[in-house]
Amino acid sequence: MAISGLVITYNEEKYIERCVKTLFKVCDEVIIIDSFSADKTAEIAEKHGAKVYNQKFLGDGPQRIHGLQFCKNDWILNPDADEFLEEDALQFIKDNSYLNDKYDGYEFRRNNYLGNEIIDFAGWYPDYACRFFNKKTASPSKAKVHQRVEGKNIKRVNVHFSHFAWSSLHQMIAKKNQYTDWQAEQLMKTKRKTIFFTPITHGFSSFFKCYFLQKGIFNGFDGLTFSCIQSFFSYMKYAKLRKLQKQETKTN
Repeated sequence: MAISGLVITYNEEKYIERCVKTLFKVCDEVIIIDSFSADKTAEIAEKHGAKVYNQKFLGDGPQRIHGLQFCKNDWILNPDADEFLEEDALQFIKDNSYLNDKYDGYEFRRNNYLGNEIIDFAGWYPDYACRFFNKKTASPSKAKVHQRVEGKNIKRVNVHFSHFAWSSLHQMIAKKNQYTDWQAEQLMKTKRKTIFFTPITHGFSSFFKCYFLQKGIFNGFDGLTFSCIQSFFSYMKYAKLRKLQKQETKTN
């Protein structure tokens, strides 16, 4: 099949073997852009047939864009290292129906896991993400965190991939703390205006959305916990932005 698998990695030895093997079910090459992992990520990937290129981390979107130059095919399958296509998504690609359509890319439904437990409430399902696209007409955005594939004609398809995002709540919170640093920096570049109440309103609206509108309330203590986490980090993104803006004002 004329599809290139493209994955950006850093210390992903836990998942990279499964990731590469799954991609080779529908891809004729797998390209790894590794940020100089300290573990055996590159060694394991090469052992299972992937080509590995080293690149200092440029950010989520820029790192993926950098990898496109090494892909020989136009159609790109670009999961994270901890994401794996489920059988319905694999079959969708094997059917080759995408070749007869005029879409730039496809968004699949993502099943997010905390450990081995699926999180299908508080805004985490359906969680669509575009991991399959034609590089001639679509591309990852330049966002350094949580990039989205940009194209004029992206179609949502009701097939799935699994995302083993966090092994524990501790890891989830640590990741989200890092992400909000990057998000605040991105917002700073857009000259986003804020006032005192901006973090507060975003935090409250996030909780209301996750807990009441997106089924958190029907999932007991876990629903409340995840809604609170989403709310807190929505608040922190804008709180960190406010801090950066104040620092800039003092500097000027």
